[in-house]
Amino acid sequence: MKVLVTGGAGFIGSNIVDALVNLRHNIFVVDNLSTGKKENINPNAVFYGIDITEKEMLESVFKKVHPEIVFHAAAQIDVRKSVENPQFDGEVNIIGSINVFELSVKYGVKRIVFSSTGGALYGEPSRIPADENTPVEPLSAYGVAKFACEQYLNYFKRLYGLEAVVLRYGNVYGPRQDPLGEAGVIAIFTHRILNNKQPIVYGDGTQTRDYVFVEDVVKANLLSINGKEGTYNIGTGIETSVNQLLELFSRITGNALKAEYAPARKGEVSRIALDCEKVKKELGFVPEVLLEEGLRRTVEWYKKNHE
Repeated sequence: MKVLVTGGAGFIGSNIVDALVNLRHNIFVVDNLSTGKKENINPNAVFYGIDITEKEMLESVFKKVHPEIVFHAAAQIDVRKSVENPQFDGEVNIIGSINVFELSVKYGVKRIVFSSTGGALYGEPSRIPADENTPVEPLSAYGVAKFACEQYLNYFKRLYGLEAVVLRYGNVYGPRQDPLGEAGVIAIFTHRILNNKQPIVYGDGTQTRDYVFVEDVVKANLLSINGKEGTYNIGTGIETSVNQLLELFSRITGNALKAEYAPARKGEVSRIALDCEKVKKELGFVPEVLLEEGLRRTVEWYKKNHE
């Protein structure tokens, strides 16, 4: 099939692209390289250096390619930046997504697989792990924008029959995540540890996340190509605290790590894990990479690629 991947030079998007190329689909990548990297772009994919907020430029790609399926992974992903500048977050994540959805309808795209968030959508849920029916009460503009995009996508589905799969990710980690960005605690910790710097923990370290390896997230995206439409949590269902994460890093690296603790930051939830029974039942998705194994593989990748 002809497949368009927005954000295909980014961490998650480029891993999706590689898997699709291996399945011998014809892949087209749209990325403005604001956070994505040229070296992430698969040589067998056609690359367009375009911003999803530039609708005319984006339309030229849709007009030329006529994709059958779109994986929409392009986004402003920094939770803290979204709290500081909600307008910028909304311009990229909401307006950019509307452009993708409208052009998908106009040029006959059959299905959109949308990268959403489970980690930032549910706020502080009363029950953990949170399932897809948990009230949506985000603490960040990023979470608000992602939910707005889900609603727009379902609107286009109702009006025009555009098939939609929404994947609400936990905290995705693994090879290619930017260690110098503000998102991705595992990448940031890995970079600091390998450079003999203290990891910095914001808060007391008891805050929890549902860490899911990027390879498993890619698998969920591939299952969405022909699977049932719907909205699905993609995680492990396991809560891991930042302090537990440091213990795992200590075990893997063989060093007794001591973190520097700093005040907690606005927009961050204190506890989250995702109930993934629905996606297991309807798409057959089961995460395979346990956190310690995923951390080992991530550390090895950074050792080789960030000398």
